[in-house]
Parts: sequence; structure tokens; C-alpha cells
Amino acid sequence: MTRETIETDVLVVGAGPVGLTLAIDLASRGVDVVVAEQRPKGARPEPKCNHVSARSMEIFRRLGLAGALRAAGLPEDYPNDISYRTSFTGAELTRIVIPCRRDRYTMKDGPDGWWPTPEPPHRINQIYLEPILVAHAEAMARIRLLHRTEVVAVDQDDAGATAAARGLDDGGDVAICARYLVGCDGGRSLVRKAIGAAFTGDAVVQRVQSTFIQAPALIGLQRHDNAWATFALNPRRTGNVYAIDGRETWLVHNYLKPDETDFDAVDRDWAIRTILGVGPAFDYAVLSREDWIGRRLVADRFRDRRLFIAGDAAHIWVPYGGYGMNAGIADAAGLAWLMAAHIAGWAPAGILDAYERERLPITTQVSHFAMDHAHKEIRNRQGVPANIEAEDEAGAAARAALGRATYDLNVQQYCCAGLNFGSYYDRSPLIAYDGAAHPGYSMGSFTPSTVPGCRTPHAWLADGTSLYDASGSGHALLRLDPATDPGPLLAAAAARGLPLKLIDLAPDLMPEAGDRTLIISRPDQHVGWRGTAAPADPLQLIDRLRGAAPAQP
Repeated sequence: MTRETIETDVLVVGAGPVGLTLAIDLASRGVDVVVAEQRPKGARPEPKCNHVSARSMEIFRRLGLAGALRAAGLPEDYPNDISYRTSFTGAELTRIVIPCRRDRYTMKDGPDGWWPTPEPPHRINQIYLEPILVAHAEAMARIRLLHRTEVVAVDQDDAGATAAARGLDDGGDVAICARYLVGCDGGRSLVRKAIGAAFTGDAVVQRVQSTFIQAPALIGLQRHDNAWATFALNPRRTGNVYAIDGRETWLVHNYLKPDETDFDAVDRDWAIRTILGVGPAFDYAVLSREDWIGRRLVADRFRDRRLFIAGDAAHIWVPYGGYGMNAGIADAAGLAWLMAAHIAGWAPAGILDAYERERLPITTQVSHFAMDHAHKEIRNRQGVPANIEAEDEAGAAARAALGRATYDLNVQQYCCAGLNFGSYYDRSPLIAYDGAAHPGYSMGSFTPSTVPGCRTPHAWLADGTSLYDASGSGHALLRLDPATDPGPLLAAAAARGLPLKLIDLAPDLMPEAGDRTLIISRPDQHVGWRGTAAPADPLQLIDRLRGAAPAQP
């Protein structure tokens, strides 16, 4: 017997960072959301994700969360560097310098200090990230969080989506009826199976024996300054040590060799001590085992009518560039404004077709970047010279050579401007393309551009305001010449109910615009259209932006 029936606009299955971001974004746009989560309230998240990308921080800034996130994690003066050593306590081979959070807004001379963004990246473990999102969500009137609630089946019809759920504490049945349902329920997603989507790609790229440990004495045994991530490269074992609290908790990754397919067949204690460079007398405590397999798997569809998937439910890959969780956050931000536009009434249901059309190609492309880098990293680890720890001239030369090669390979991963800012939508039904080619990008580099589909270049306005802050959560019409008449576009948007805010921008603040004097930036900060004047039929353009125009050939 059903104990309770709940009705809402959107049901989100899963309260990890992706599901919570989606719920918060939807609620901020006036949408009622229920979030179903199996874990109890206040349960410690797994210490998995360690990095919030600049693009994600831009999203969190819009949602009013950037300040709280920036204030959490490692101590404010703890270096966010990446150090490569022969072991955690051994000789340093090279170091990628990343500002501590105290200096993140002011330090401009590092390899990612030049980034054109109001929100640089932030190194923070999911242990600290997720509770901030939970607290924010709980404080929003339009969000209802159901902890200890398992969704066991989902269904849909022309009127909406329905989930059958049960309380894990009392066993009571709950029916949740929503206009739309989004599975943010991880790699084993029930919702992905319900929409008939299948993962394709590479099932195993890398196996990692991962251990969350407590070791208060470890920080004082280093020969070099602290670092957020410390890689150990030696012939016996290669691994990585993430600083979690900057004092005594650490996440130790032991990268298994290609022929090591059984996690338990590798002596965990021996591997940890070899990576740390400590002897049998060193004392540490295992807090949890966090073993994982790096994969490159992307679902062949992200939607079936009223059911959607996002985050790990839609794509899983090796977390190089930190882009597992961050790609999911981008999914959430992209889907939120589309759903909210339709629910608010100014966009037809067809606007939701853009979610899969936009996110699936980008996900596939970025997953290849991550996988290719993973293979290069594996080869680099396999090529550690036997004399890397030798205290002679040849050993010093070997360390210097490996350090140079390792820096060149990895600076693009940890300072990945291309992954943050270079991706573009080239097949969207909501974008008015003008035939211009999108500039290419790599993991580490990109070219800012106003070509429709690209991320809107960021600029600081004359009064010091971020363009993204000024744009708000809707469409923005950027005018780079006060002589250009925005009236027809503003009138067309008003006639269709599409929120469109006029922002005057000095042309020298956006040189990427060239001779274009009008640019429409979408709610997700991607260019929807550009021109030198309003088009002959502004209503037709506005209809395209809101998903009501015929598809372009």
C-alpha cells in the first residue's frame, strides 16, 4: 500500500554533487524539485572528487555558492601545487605551481593564473563540497530532500513521470509524480536502464587501489613544501597522495600495473608504504578502501521523453583533468535552464531536445581527451628509470629528465584551459549559426570566440562587475556599439516571453567580437547568436533560441 504520494515539477534521483547542483539551479529558477537519496542525512560522502573546475565555479558563483565553497577544504595557505617525487617523502622531480585558496583571485603568474574567468578552479574534496550543497538545498523552499529513500522503479506517460520509492528505515512506499525525472544516480543508474540507454566505450582504462588514511605524522616527513597532490614515481610503485584536510587525512592512489587485475592480489600496506617512502614502523590508520576502475563509457542516449540522465549515469571516465564530476555539473546547468524555460511557459517542450543534442557530443569528445591522457600517463609511469633514486650524477640526470617530461605532460591536465573554456555546441537546435568555424581546442589551450555555440568570452565591465554577474540567469543581449538599435530584438523577446537583458559593453572589452555589435549570450554563457544589427525577422531568431523554430539544415 502506498504510504504517501508526492507531486512536484522535477524529481531528481541521487543527491551527489550533480543531483544537488541540478536541484539548486532548478529551484533558483522557480521550479519545485524533490530529490531522492538512499544515504542518511549527514552521512560522510566518499572522498572521491578533489577538484572543482573553473567552469563549475562559474556555475556555483551564479548560484550563490562560490564563496562558501572557496572558504572550505584545505587551509587557506596550503599550496594547491602538484608535486612529483620519487616518493611522498623522497626527492622532488618537478612541481606545477597552483595558488592556495587565499591567493587564488590575486596570483596571476602561474600556469593557470591568466585564465579569463571571474572564478578560477578550487581544490576541494567531496567530503567538504557535498555538505555545503546539501545545506544550501535544504534552505531553499522549492527543494524537498528525501533521505533514506530508494527509487525502485520509474515509469512515464504523456502527462508525466512516476517513481515508485520506498523508505529504507520504515519500509513505507512512496509514489513520486513529476513532470520530469532526472537520474543522477551514478554508474549503475536505474534511470539509464529505464530509458534503454547503453554504455559504449572502454570498460577498463586503469585500475587504482585507493585508500583513505589518517596519518598525522606524515606531513612532517616531507623534504619539500606541501602540495595538494603528490605523485610518487619509482620503479617499485607509482601512486598519488591527495591532501584532504591539510593536516592528517590523505587519499593514497596506487596505480596498478596492466597485468594486476585483482585489487586484493597487491599488498595494500606494502604499496602504501612504498608510495609514501616510509618504513614498517610508520603508523597510519585505514579509514576506508576506495578502489576504483577508470573507464571511458558514454551512454548512447541521455533522454527518453520525460526521463533524463546526467553525471555518472550518463558518462564515466578516468578522472584526468578532474572532469568526471565537473562534466556532470555542466550537464546539470545545461538541463536546468532548458527545463525551467519550458516549465515557466516561454519555451515549448521542444527546447528539451537540445539537452542530448548539446551534451552528448561534448561528453564523447572530452572523454577521449581524458582517456588519451590516461594512456600517456600510464606510459610515463612505466618509463621510470631504474636509477631514479640513485645519489650520483646519472641519477640526478634521470630525475631531471623525468621531471621535465612529467611537467610538460601534466601541466595541461591540471591547468586545463581548453577543457574549461574551449568546448562548443555545433549541433544545437537552439543556436543560430552563421557559417563561421569554431576554433579548435586541446586539453590545455583554447581560443576565446564569439562564434555561435562557443562559451561567451568573459569580460570585466567598466564598473568592475563581471559580465557573467551582470547577465544573471537569463539571456543577455550584449551591445558593443551604442549606435546599434537593440529595440527589435528586445521587443521580439518580450513578445515571446523570453527574458532578455540588454548590457552595453565597450568593444575593447570583447575583441573577439570583431565587427559584430550585437551578441546574445544564453543562460549557460554560450553564444546563441551574433550580428551587426538585429535580423530582418527578430521573432524568428527568438523562436530559435527558445526551441520553437524549425531545425536548421
